[in-house]
Amino acid sequence: MATAELLHGATYAGPLPLRVCFMIDELTAAGTETQLVALIRHLDRARVEPYLCLLRGTDPRSRALEPADCPVLRLGVRSFRHPTALAAAWRLARFLRRERIDVFQVYFPESTYFGVPAAWLAGVPRILRTRNNLGYWMTPWHRRLGRLCGTLSDGLVANCDACRDAVVADEGLSAECVTVLENGVDLGRFPDPAAPARTGRVGVTANLRPVKGLEVFVRAAAEVAAAHPGASFHLAGEGPLRAELGRLADELGLGGRLALRGSVADVPAFLAGLEVAVLPSLSEGMSNALLEYMAAGRAVVATAVGGNVRLIEDGVTGLLVPPGDARGLAAAVGRLLSDPALAARLGAAARRRVEERYSRAAMVRRFETFYLNLFGGRDGGR
Repeated sequence: MATAELLHGATYAGPLPLRVCFMIDELTAAGTETQLVALIRHLDRARVEPYLCLLRGTDPRSRALEPADCPVLRLGVRSFRHPTALAAAWRLARFLRRERIDVFQVYFPESTYFGVPAAWLAGVPRILRTRNNLGYWMTPWHRRLGRLCGTLSDGLVANCDACRDAVVADEGLSAECVTVLENGVDLGRFPDPAAPARTGRVGVTANLRPVKGLEVFVRAAAEVAAAHPGASFHLAGEGPLRAELGRLADELGLGGRLALRGSVADVPAFLAGLEVAVLPSLSEGMSNALLEYMAAGRAVVATAVGGNVRLIEDGVTGLLVPPGDARGLAAAVGRLLSDPALAARLGAAARRRVEERYSRAAMVRRFETFYLNLFGGRDGGR
């Protein structure tokens, strides 16, 4: 019988591979979805066999992002109130039983509220929820539903200590019920990152949503622009704030010095052109964008929220500023533009940090070992 290494030197002696089904609303180019697809693609199929369930998933953009070598179930649920939702729940439960799924892991609230009861009724041996943000969006209703799903689950996975602490506070969970499994970045996309060139370019990669603090970035950019005539500012991403950010830039007199670049297919090339990379988020788990900045060897200015403080040691691997503080953000960016030696030193240290701890391979290994450790030598119900 096959064995696999567990935590603390133990071994798992049950049948391999374990069958793990992930459920998420649909696939987009956002951080959580990107991390999940990367995990599925890189799992060792001899240890963990992945399956993917999409609550919706019928959109061509979602289908184009589906990983190969992984069975996909698209439920096409648009509303929980529609009669077809009940039939979709039955389809999901039947799929989980038929494929003899050992572990069912859900992402995002809608998939959690839909998938956890179905997996519980299907008798899946281990049911896991996921929390990759600080819960800035949560209402009392969400907290009640979270606690209810928690009674049907075996644990929760968070991507940083701050997310674990947030869900413990929101739901009254014991910290022992939450496992922190940190994100990783594909270092192969960022080979031999050069020191930041004197481009004067300051940039952000983010979905254009309020929680990303992009209005603060634009206001800070106006201050930096006044002191650094050669500086320019670049926003890579799409979202509902695009027009509003453009209007704000015009009001602040930034003119052609702020470029709204839209979705950028080649993120490494975009980052290579920056002198300073900024993450102005008002709330954040473990940021995929921040890991990419560090992998690219860029000098980083980030807000001191959530998982950012785990990744960035102020003055060592980047600079930290308070969230919502345009003046503080401007001062930190201006400091790096004025001191290229400091920018190069911080960028090199950031790259070393991700090489040591946050590679994609290290992330996948953490997840594989965690799934095997869930059973501790038991047979996973098969």
